[in-house]
Amino acid sequence: MGKGLILWSSKIRRIKAFALLVFALSLLYMPTSGALAEASSTTTAVAAGATTSLLIVKYNADGKTVLSEKTVDYQWMMQNLPVYGDGMTHYYHQGPVFEGDEWDPSETVNLKDKGAVKGTDIKDLCDLVGGMAPGSEVVIRSVDGYEITLAYSNIYEPLDIQGPVVLCWYKGKDVESTDTPDFGYPANNAYSSALQIIFMAKTTNADGMYVFGNSDMKIALPQEKYQHFYDGLPSTSGLSGKWVSELRIYPDGAPLVTSDTIVPVTRADTTSTNNIPWVPISLGVAGLLLVSLSVYVFRRKQS
Repeated sequence: MGKGLILWSSKIRRIKAFALLVFALSLLYMPTSGALAEASSTTTAVAAGATTSLLIVKYNADGKTVLSEKTVDYQWMMQNLPVYGDGMTHYYHQGPVFEGDEWDPSETVNLKDKGAVKGTDIKDLCDLVGGMAPGSEVVIRSVDGYEITLAYSNIYEPLDIQGPVVLCWYKGKDVESTDTPDFGYPANNAYSSALQIIFMAKTTNADGMYVFGNSDMKIALPQEKYQHFYDGLPSTSGLSGKWVSELRIYPDGAPLVTSDTIVPVTRADTTSTNNIPWVPISLGVAGLLLVSLSVYVFRRKQS
């Protein structure tokens, strides 16, 4: 009986030693804190189908140097900035029109109900980092890499047929429908398309629906750059980007290709960061653990 206990105790020690070795090796491959945060943020956003915060960056004329940046979440927007939408009025964009007039001036074909939403004007968000000026553009980017580019006039001087460009963080429950459970705020798989861009048109079609239609887009947005098409057909639904995570303001127009980097590395100021160097620390800890483990195993063999 005593010998059996000794053998069992020896097995336990081997298991502990093996677990310690696995843990030490895992530390060797530990990513930096920034990489962990970025991966966690992107994975969570895509998995949950929603984003809850926004990074706003204003660049210098070179398109690389950051003049100002700020991160805010939807709770902060809701409490500190004007709220657009009442959570009861539905807003619509328009998909492609496959038959008849592709611009559909009546705004009745292939309408996309974006819900009874509330949100924050992109203009107010841009103002948090110094705002836009005539000639500048803002890139609205989502976590999956999708982005749209809008001019100063569309953000600060919108026509009524377009309405304000709103980053929506709330969608009211549709009491007439049971197949759209994604209502509420963008957390816990609720408003699954948030944070979402919606053009809150101030004009209605003949049925009293607030529609930002294809014909509205033809008038309000410059054709050469800002229209989104489906198989060559105009569609304002393509401007209603979801899972929005960034606003990037470029004073002389957006570059043809924007960087995928979430936080730009080139900054206008020289403020140092206080990031902890997790990789060197991890390697040091792993090294100590491995040395300790080797000494332990050597002594066990000598005993």
